[in-house]
Amino acid sequence: MNTLALPAREARGMSPAAVAMWLLLPIALVNAVGFLWPVVNLLRMSLNESEATGALIDTVSLATWRNVLTDSFTLELIGNSIGVSLFITLLTLVASYPIAIYLHRSSGLWRTVLLVLVIAPLLTSAVVRTYGWIAILSNQGLVANLLAAFGLAPPRLMFNLTGVVIGLTEILMPYMILALLSGFGRLDPRYEEAALTLGATPLKTFWRVVLPLTAPGMALGCLLCFVLAISSFVTPKLLGGGRVFLLATEIYDQAIVTLNWPVAATLSMIVLVLFGAALALYTRALRRIA
Repeated sequence: MNTLALPAREARGMSPAAVAMWLLLPIALVNAVGFLWPVVNLLRMSLNESEATGALIDTVSLATWRNVLTDSFTLELIGNSIGVSLFITLLTLVASYPIAIYLHRSSGLWRTVLLVLVIAPLLTSAVVRTYGWIAILSNQGLVANLLAAFGLAPPRLMFNLTGVVIGLTEILMPYMILALLSGFGRLDPRYEEAALTLGATPLKTFWRVVLPLTAPGMALGCLLCFVLAISSFVTPKLLGGGRVFLLATEIYDQAIVTLNWPVAATLSMIVLVLFGAALALYTRALRRIA
């Protein structure tokens, strides 16, 4: 009994900060080994140089960073990646918001069924879902056949930016819906009833009451979808057919095709910087919302 009680007495004698430190130590070690150390290695590799043959020159130089940041193609690539990711995030928000609102206001068995339908796509690999979109959007796919049946000329939906946007929007919708639901805690139906009682129209009630109360969930969903969109590789590679150039596909080409690892590492660090910028904007927006 005394032996078992000793750790409890020692824990009671520790300060809250010390207890928190010991509790956070395991996950801190996991993050240090699984995330921080690879990032440090990636940063170190970006300071190397590469020969035309792909041979790695072990040095410490900012030449790779200078070449990347002064190359017009790379700057256009970064701008296009940010723009496409923001557009996909906006489309995902617009498509997911009504579903999330309806799911939030549902109850009972119907809510459970809807929630299962939302989560179900996450149980399937993004590769499988992307191949499903290839079957739907191809020249002989479902969309083309339906349009042809009505005598309409089917547009080109594969191997271009349109297919990438459609595929990524559908793939990211479950993440957006779940993020919105997690931020709908402040949405109380009584606020809407009060606004309607005071003479506000349904549209004005949505704009002045519902939208501000659901803003934290919207911010979280946009952050999550932007990060996933700008780092997505499989869907742009398959649906883009090598004709859509984004940061993730360029990192793959530099690392695997041209064997220019310093450039690939530099582009990867730029993606991490964009992640940090998105997180900073999210934190700032959350403070203003609160």
